[in-house]
Amino acid sequence: MRLPLYKEVVLNRDFSQYELKKGDVAMLNDYVPHPADGEEGCILEIYNTTGEFLKVVTVPISSIEALKRSRIDNNC
Repeated sequence: MRLPLYKEVVLNRDFSQYELKKGDVAMLNDYVPHPADGEEGCILEIYNTTGEFLKVVTVPISSIEALKRSRIDNNC
């Protein structure tokens, strides 16, 4: 199931090449097809904890999950 665009999502695994960790939150911007018929990808915007833009990355769609309300409440 595709998650809605322009919503916050959470990573379910690490991406050392991007210096991202499981549990990091990102903004889902778009979906992209794999160039060789592999797994579909998604484009994410990454921000720091103060909301400053850091980078844009592309990761497999299976590596993101919906951000649950309890995760937001626990990080406040």
